[in-house]
Amino acid sequence: MKISAFDIRPGNILEYEKGLWRVLKTDFVKPGKGGAFVQVEMKNIETGTKSNTRFRSGEAMEKAVVEPRTMQYLYADATGYVFMDNENFEQLILSEDLLEGQTGYLLPNTEIQVNLHNERPIGVELPPVVILEVREAEPSIKGQTATGSYKSAQMETGITVMVPQFVNAGEKIRVNTVDGSYIDRA
Repeated sequence: MKISAFDIRPGNILEYEKGLWRVLKTDFVKPGKGGAFVQVEMKNIETGTKSNTRFRSGEAMEKAVVEPRTMQYLYADATGYVFMDNENFEQLILSEDLLEGQTGYLLPNTEIQVNLHNERPIGVELPPVVILEVREAEPSIKGQTATGSYKSAQMETGITVMVPQFVNAGEKIRVNTVDGSYIDRA
């Protein structure tokens, strides 16, 4: 499906130079002299290389056809991360490279949207918020309740999240999967 350069948004998957590229960032530029263009930062899904490309206003890009499929995350082992298709119960193994730092938000038996292109997995979409248990947290410093100070806490999945002083080990918190920030207690 062809889209205008001005319709390119972060998260889109484009077919460009015989490869699939995930759009990371876009910037519309209208210089004082000359035509407007869109500066696009993209990452090649297969190779992992990044590219900054300018597309003129009249250019049309080919948007890749992506089929979202709901799957359940089961477990991780030496081969990768195992997901089960909710429709036909087939298992699919995704590598850590394909998940791009999203593994810290995966909990067993969680439903995740896996994006497929030509029946090949190209990435996952996490829910915007996940509930994680605090495994380990730095002790609170007495007397610092008035300021908005934060401390680091390690979650059950191994990621570290900055949390307020009142959060202790064993508590469950809600974490934003986009930027990894603390939202509130669960």
